Amino acid sequence: MPKLRLVQLPVPPPAALAATGNVPLAAGCLGVAARVHGLDRRLEIEVLEPAATDVLGDTLLADRIAREEPEFVGFSLYLWNSERSLHLAREVKRRSPRTKILIGGPEVGPDNAFILQQPGADIAVTGEAEDTFARVMSALLDGNNPAGLPGVAVRGPLGFTAFAPQAAASFPLADYRSPYLADLVPVEPHRSTYVETVRGCRSHCTFCFYPRSSSVLRMLDVDASAALIGALRDRGAREVVFLDPTFNHRPGFEPLLDALARENPSRALTFFAEVRAEGLTAQQARKLKQAGFDRLEIGLQSVNRETLKRVRRGGSPSSVAEAARMLHAEGIELLVDLIVGLPGDTPEDVLRGIDFLEEHGLASEAQVFPLSLLPGTAMRASAVDDGVVFDSAPPYRVHRTATFSEDELVETVLAAEERLGRRLDEWPRPHLVDPGIDGFAAQAPGAQHVALWFDASDLFARRSDILRAIDARLRLDPYATMDVVLRPLAPFPLDLVDAIRRRLDDAPASYASRALEHRGENMQRRIVVVVREPQHPRDWIDALHRRAQVFCDQPVHEALREAQRLGADLPGARVIGPVSADALAALAQRADGDFVAFADPSLELGWTQRVLGFGDAR
Repeated sequence: MPKLRLVQLPVPPPAALAATGNVPLAAGCLGVAARVHGLDRRLEIEVLEPAATDVLGDTLLADRIAREEPEFVGFSLYLWNSERSLHLAREVKRRSPRTKILIGGPEVGPDNAFILQQPGADIAVTGEAEDTFARVMSALLDGNNPAGLPGVAVRGPLGFTAFAPQAAASFPLADYRSPYLADLVPVEPHRSTYVETVRGCRSHCTFCFYPRSSSVLRMLDVDASAALIGALRDRGAREVVFLDPTFNHRPGFEPLLDALARENPSRALTFFAEVRAEGLTAQQARKLKQAGFDRLEIGLQSVNRETLKRVRRGGSPSSVAEAARMLHAEGIELLVDLIVGLPGDTPEDVLRGIDFLEEHGLASEAQVFPLSLLPGTAMRASAVDDGVVFDSAPPYRVHRTATFSEDELVETVLAAEERLGRRLDEWPRPHLVDPGIDGFAAQAPGAQHVALWFDASDLFARRSDILRAIDARLRLDPYATMDVVLRPLAPFPLDLVDAIRRRLDDAPASYASRALEHRGENMQRRIVVVVREPQHPRDWIDALHRRAQVFCDQPVHEALREAQRLGADLPGARVIGPVSADALAALAQRADGDFVAFADPSLELGWTQRVLGFGDAR
């Protein structure tokens, strides 16, 4: 029987022991669609498990996907995984030339030439794919070319054909059961469980993918939604994330909250969703809490009313403040979004937004981030007319608008951080546990996150060996996360760090390597220097700080002595030796957690989970 493998790769995590949050829901939905249309009688369907997609490096993962030479492999493309997915598609093709590669997801559409111009895929599907995917697979199994099917493009000698026109998806959600209940995606208590009770959105925000991708509003009714939650609870779910756009604007919102409360009498389940401030009432806030919602996301986006109208968001800052007040009164925590760079906004508008957040007690709950022009959005389509310049590659970051220069975009994000007193994006945390991998000897394919340790009495004298070892690793796993860890006995010429940086910057770029580009940082490939002795010349350490992350091996009592200076005017601490519970608690209270690492793997895991909040990486 022909084999179909469905693959969904994770968001690259900031640390080796951080949870990816990867749940292959899209892949599972396609597996359900194949069954509903009877294709499971003609196909052996497998959704690749996160234990493979989240852990294996590129070579080992390509080997796993291509094992037994499957006839078909489907990749779900998102901005964080598209380039690695297409690399794996090419590697699977190299191992199994007869395999047909299909791609779909939010990244795939007629306005994203970046994806369509890359080799690797044979068939591209745009839009909601359940019905379309079944038609494509039926055609392929019948020996027919799927070219011409609605929403489908097929690669020819000159590249992909144009996507055949398609109507907006309108199939009832009840046609396809949850992939959790179909046993295609396991319910795991330590991972979030994702559900959709609504597709389609009544809002028309120009920066959002939803108005074009899913324009027809459809939903599970209250009874079906409650039954789904009850079934997931019985399978061990603990945190349920509703993917519904504008959760509180669905018809029957309050009856749904009542039904959720009945399914969750012990509050063993916690819920998360995104809501809009407009129309939210005190009674609804109370019902949200009674149902089990302990956190919600709410979009402020801008405090400029004209900007909100221009991007078709509507609403008002005052409604956000009032909704936040009601939700806080019920003990519900918030994530409040503020976007930097919306057309019409100025740097002053963003800083007024920070003032607003502080004034209403929302500063600690703020998510402030630069604008990205996502494929399929109205804002991307009008970018030229609006004077918006953006990167054509993920994460599609805006570089300039009519009211923001490139420098002002970066400066405004940094000013927001200074006002809020915290970093607003994740720190690329190096993996410094024992035993480290000897970088000089590492020849085999590795994991998704690898730390290569280069330990020598004269690192500069071995610079050619170091660069060769890095090149070898990049050939094997070009999209894996790599920490290049230098462990010197004495100060060395910093030309070595510069040479390594040039080599890493020449490697294939990706979402992870670009995500922190505005900060001059590379989340995918990091250089770390671990010194054994804190008494190196201060000017050398300062110069090193400008080029790499610097940590110093030290026992916990030394780290505690200067805890508040770690990562500021002192190197971070790589804590070696035993650590008592009291010392660990004191270190967590006094130090910036990003600048404390541990040689002991169990201590590092506990720190990333309990102090940094990265979640369970199992």
